[in-house]
Amino acid sequence: MLLDRRNECQILDRLVADIRAGESRALVIRGDAGIGKTQLLEYILGQAADCRTAHAAGIETERELAYGALHSVCAPMLDRLGRLPEPQQQALGAAFGLNAGRAPDRFMIGLAVLGLFGEVARDRPLLCVVDDAQWLDQASAQVLAFTARRLLAESVAMVFAVREGPERPEVPELAGLAELKVDGLPDDAARTLVASAYSGPIDDQVLKRIIAESHGNPLALLELPRGFTPMELAGGLGLSRIALPHRIEESFRRQIATLPPATRELLLVAAAEPVGDPVLVLRAADRLGIPADAATSPAATGLVEFATRVRFRHPLLRSAIYHAASPEQRRNVHRALAGVTDPVTDPDRRAWHLAEAASGPDEQIAAELERCAGRARDRGGLVAAATFFMRASELTPDPHRRGERALAAAQTKHRAGLAESATRLLAMAEACPLDECQRAQADLLRARIAFTMDRGSETPTLLLKAAAMLEPLDPRLARDTYLDAYRAAWFAAHLTNGTGVRDVAEAVRAAPQPESPRAADLLLDGLAVRYTDGYAAGAPIIKRALEAFGNPSLPADDGLRWLWFACTGALDLLADTPRDMLASRFLTLSRDAGALAMLPMALTIEAVMRTFAGDLAAAGALVHELDAVVEGTGIPELPYSAQFLAVWQGDVDRATALIAATTSESERRGEGAGLIAAGWMQALLYNSLGQYDQALIAAQQALEPRQELGLLTWAPTVELITAAARTDRPDVGADALGRLVELTQASGTDWALGLESCCRGLLEPDADAEGHYRQAIDHLGSTRIRTQLARAHLHYGEWLRRQNRRIDARTQLRTAHEMFTAMGIEAFGQLAERELKATGETVRKRRPETSNQLTAQEAQIARLVRDGLSNPEIAARLFLSPRTVEWHLRRIFAKLQITSRRQLWR
Repeated sequence: MLLDRRNECQILDRLVADIRAGESRALVIRGDAGIGKTQLLEYILGQAADCRTAHAAGIETERELAYGALHSVCAPMLDRLGRLPEPQQQALGAAFGLNAGRAPDRFMIGLAVLGLFGEVARDRPLLCVVDDAQWLDQASAQVLAFTARRLLAESVAMVFAVREGPERPEVPELAGLAELKVDGLPDDAARTLVASAYSGPIDDQVLKRIIAESHGNPLALLELPRGFTPMELAGGLGLSRIALPHRIEESFRRQIATLPPATRELLLVAAAEPVGDPVLVLRAADRLGIPADAATSPAATGLVEFATRVRFRHPLLRSAIYHAASPEQRRNVHRALAGVTDPVTDPDRRAWHLAEAASGPDEQIAAELERCAGRARDRGGLVAAATFFMRASELTPDPHRRGERALAAAQTKHRAGLAESATRLLAMAEACPLDECQRAQADLLRARIAFTMDRGSETPTLLLKAAAMLEPLDPRLARDTYLDAYRAAWFAAHLTNGTGVRDVAEAVRAAPQPESPRAADLLLDGLAVRYTDGYAAGAPIIKRALEAFGNPSLPADDGLRWLWFACTGALDLLADTPRDMLASRFLTLSRDAGALAMLPMALTIEAVMRTFAGDLAAAGALVHELDAVVEGTGIPELPYSAQFLAVWQGDVDRATALIAATTSESERRGEGAGLIAAGWMQALLYNSLGQYDQALIAAQQALEPRQELGLLTWAPTVELITAAARTDRPDVGADALGRLVELTQASGTDWALGLESCCRGLLEPDADAEGHYRQAIDHLGSTRIRTQLARAHLHYGEWLRRQNRRIDARTQLRTAHEMFTAMGIEAFGQLAERELKATGETVRKRRPETSNQLTAQEAQIARLVRDGLSNPEIAARLFLSPRTVEWHLRRIFAKLQITSRRQLWR
């Protein structure tokens, strides 16, 4: 019964009322073992009798079986699977072993579950309860937590119960969800509970001590008296100070110790069988020679129920029974369970039982566990696959094979994003006698782990070492690793500890060339020439590589892995058309493949390019989508695109905060590129505000590391020249222009030549400036880079006004002002407005657009509708359910006073 839980019950009552009203909720119930979490779950299930319910429970021995708990939740709903988009159907089917195919991304599975919940809740509200969430397998925990975070308007509630305590695993996936902390009962309620469970005499001092030391824990109050004799309770003997969970388990053990041997052995079988299948338990019991009537004996029925599922009186009882047995007893039970588990329908659980039954190395079991790891990996259960590999390694007699399997476990852990665990497994692998190829793979993994954790410092050196070792063993992997080394050195920039892009380039020039170069090989060779022979020498090769990446026959896997590099190469060359095409393709590939590990980079690149193009509304939608990805996946990403957008928008407070955050995180991660980008953003912001002295300082600081020519140099150089021209520092500007011209002439694109001409106009004497400005406008007018085109009109107009050519100045300044205002570029627009007013022009204020009534997410959804996307497509892109998209559309229609999607297209 529930005593003194009025507040908790009121919270749960409101939750059920909310989902009946069409809203969604997520709640985590936290408390110590035995505090009453399970009873609260039973209460809410009773209150939601008119709702559809789904159940799952984490089981300690099931933590290594990927998606086990998720399957328990979703299995009764799979008749709705056909209503989901095809990629989501495939992902969820692969996770549950319903169909074959490539390993699904776990967040694509999350989208599928979110959609499935929404479809089920169309009929009636859905309540999903998950008990003992601390024992969930990680794959299930990630997907269920992802789903809980994306709920909004589906009439779905998810309630998790988490057991707290120093010896219990944390559940980081649930961090940030609403919580309900359950504490112990007050003394009066505690006395009532003890009296209801124990009718014998209890000495009042003993009762006070039980209540005090149990801290009102209901399970302790119920179970502790059962662990002592009536004499001990009446006279106060036998009570000792033990931590509560241990004391409760000790009470259970004392009760178990009094049972007949056959009953104890049957309970051990039930505790070791994680599914709760009574048929399997009884078959294993029969194999062990346990009498059939042991399950119906009064001693057993008081502790465990054999019905459609085997259910213990409390989860701690299962733990107490299992850990009270000797290792040999546990091995015997697991051996019996393996013998009755179907090797065809349930091979993974059978293999795990065999592993638990093993008393020493066993190659046959290890090989079966390795096959289990492969199956788990195919389902996307990377953590489970790594655990199978690790256990296989432990059971492998041959030291060489042991190291190979430990290395596979480490590689799989890294792919799952668990860098620290991967590092520990890698150390285990390196303690074994690895061959040369395995040693090289171990070095490569160590370098990739380092790049994941901090991106700087030693990472380029480690990757360069791994690439050199791989050259005679796997030339293609070696070349891919050289590209990884380039990327690491690029991110580390001036913070690298010994290995920079030039060092990587020299190693590549000395390495053997492939017979049939791929697009990635062309890019690698172009970078090698660029960083050894100079920017001008490498530019033509890089251009050929970009053409190869633009080939429609480029394999999707190559595109996903290397298009980021191709996009940055195009940006280094100031090539807007191929860069724009490559960025769009990278984003499309990432979305279509559900490659959410790559999606943040793809969104960042596309958002930056849209901002350069002056399409700030589209860039804002992409940044909003990026925020949703980061929030939904937990994949960290520096806010490069967000700060770039905020600067161009003239949002000083937000831009300043984002630049500070980027600077701090870049310093922590050893990411020199982030520091340079932050300096560039700071200089751009100051220039837009007309604060040229500060802009000059910021640009000089960004250029101080003296990086090789590329984005990290030309972008802050443009801001440096602008600030130098406005602060009467022609010497500083001329030096910067010389460095810029080296790049722009080698590039030869309209974007590059337009920037060069504009910068020359800023620095040249008055007699020569006008021709440069006109050339700049001609070149930039042939590109998609409307932000720079507007700045060229602004600078030309400023020059004309200073020449007292007011009529001509008004034309250029009016064009600049209209362009900036149309793009939503506030600060630069105000500069143009001030210059116009100085010519005597009256500036008309623009009428606010009705789209300003919409929130950022509503504006993004409206834009996607205009792009022709369906509700399920919008939901997949924004990590929402289709029902939530429908809810947003109703709000959009009401705000804009329209009635159909078609009206959004106007």
